[in-house]
Amino acid sequence: MKHLQCKVFGHNYEVSRHVTYHVKEYTCKNCGKQLTTNSNGSLTDLTPKFKEINNVLARIHQKRKQRIRLITKNVDKELLLFTH
Repeated sequence: MKHLQCKVFGHNYEVSRHVTYHVKEYTCKNCGKQLTTNSNGSLTDLTPKFKEINNVLARIHQKRKQRIRLITKNVDKELLLFTH
């Protein structure tokens, strides 16, 4: 019955995972079909190959965000103050 609704009205996708700022994984609320964005930015089926790629991208993205947070924390606040 759920698949019939998707065939008639189309899929109802929602974001299920934010991999990076630009790459996301989507899941249909009705039938559970999963999609992801590919290198061109278009939606493609979430195959095991794309799952692995997204996991690697997510790890790289998290490490990069942590490194940027550490750099911005360690910046001396007084260096950014300008007095005349």
